[in-house]
Amino acid sequence: MKKQIIIALALLVSTISFSQKNELKAAEKAIKNKNFADAKAAIQSAESLIGSADDKTKAKFYFLKGQSLYANGAGSNEDTDEAIVSFNMVKDIESKAGKIKYSSNVEEMKKTMLANFLTSANTALQAKQFMKSSDGFNKAYRMSTKDTLYLYYAASTAVTAQDYDVSLTLYKELRDIGYTGIELEYSATNKETGEPENFDNKSLRDFALKAGSHIVPKQKKTDSRSGEIIKNIALIYISKGEDEKATAAIKEARAENPDDVSLIISEANIELKLGNNDKFKSLMEEATLKDPVNPTLRYNVGVMTMKEGDFESARKSFSKALELDPSMQDAAINISTTFIDEGNKLVEEMNSLGTSSADFERYDVLKAQKVDLFQEGANILIQFLENNPNGSNSIFQQLNNIYLAIGDVDKAKMYKGRIKE
Repeated sequence: MKKQIIIALALLVSTISFSQKNELKAAEKAIKNKNFADAKAAIQSAESLIGSADDKTKAKFYFLKGQSLYANGAGSNEDTDEAIVSFNMVKDIESKAGKIKYSSNVEEMKKTMLANFLTSANTALQAKQFMKSSDGFNKAYRMSTKDTLYLYYAASTAVTAQDYDVSLTLYKELRDIGYTGIELEYSATNKETGEPENFDNKSLRDFALKAGSHIVPKQKKTDSRSGEIIKNIALIYISKGEDEKATAAIKEARAENPDDVSLIISEANIELKLGNNDKFKSLMEEATLKDPVNPTLRYNVGVMTMKEGDFESARKSFSKALELDPSMQDAAINISTTFIDEGNKLVEEMNSLGTSSADFERYDVLKAQKVDLFQEGANILIQFLENNPNGSNSIFQQLNNIYLAIGDVDKAKMYKGRIKE
C-alpha cells in the first residue's frame, strides 16, 4: 500500500512538473510572438504550481511573468508594478541559489524599463501632469533602488499634484532610508564671462579645465534635504488636520539630530504654520546661533520681526543678512520698507490733528520726520545699487514710489525711466 502511495505521489509530482513546463513553454512562445495576453494566461495557470518548483524553474517563471506583465511597455500601471516585483524576485532567487541564468537578461530588461520610466516621467513633468510624472519616477526608483533621487522626485511631484496620501508615503520612505540628497557640486569660472558655472560631474569640469575654457575649479557639498523632507511630512499632516503628528514628526527628527540647522528651520516653519509666532522666532534665533554666517536665517528673523512692527530689530537682522550677502536684494528692499512703514505710521497721527497753531506745528514736525524716514529708505536702495549696478525693477519701482511720496518728481521720473520693459 505504501509503495502505491509513493508511486502515486511520484506520478503527481511528475504531472505537476510536466504541467509547469508546458505552461512556461506556452508563455515563452507567446512572449516571442508578442502575444502578451496569452502569455499572462499561461503564467496564471502555472502560478498555483510554482511553489513546489526548483529554483531554476522559479527563476524562469518570474522572468517570464515580468515580461508578460510589462508587455514591452504596454502593460497597465498595476501590471508594470507587479512586473518590477517579478524581475526583482529573479535576482533574489538566483543570488541565493548561486546559479545565474536569467539575472543578466533581467538587467537588460530593467535598463530598458528604467529609460522608459524616466522618459515618461520627464515628459509628464514638462506637460505638468504631475501624478503621472510621480508614478514614472517611483517606478524608476523601484527598478534602481540605489538611485534614491528618483524617489525624491516622485515624492516632490506628488506634492505638486496635491496627492498628499501618496507624497506622505514616499516622504516617509525617504526618511526611513535616511535619504539626505547631499551631493558634490563641481564648478569652475568661465574665462570669457568671468562667471562661475556648475558641471554635471567632475569629469566634465576637468575636461573644461584642460581645454582652457575654465579656471578656478571648486567643489562643495550641496545642502541636506532631510530637513525639507521632515518639514513636508509635517506640513502634510497639518493639511490633513493632524497637528499632533506634525509636531511629533519634527520633534522626533530633532531629537536624533539636535544640531541640524535645516531641521531647526523646519520646526520653526511648522510653528509659524500653526500660528506660534514666538516659538518660530526663538527657533530661528537658535538656528542663527548655530549657523551665524547664514544670511537666509538672518533674513527670515527680520521678516518675522518686521511683521510684528519691531522695525529696529528687523533692520538689524536685514542689515546683517546684507553684510553676509551684499547681493541679497530682498534684504535691502525690506530695510527700505521698514523706514517707509515707520514713516506711514506718522501719517495716522498727522491725519488726526486739528487746526490749532500747535497742531499745525506738530504736523510740520511729523511731516519732516516722515520725509527723513522715506529718504533713509531711498538711501539704503541707492547704496545697494552702488554695489550692485544691475538692479531689478523692484528696486527702481520702490525708489520711484518713495520720491513720488516726498514730492521729488524729477528723481521719481529718473527711477521710473530705469524700470526695464
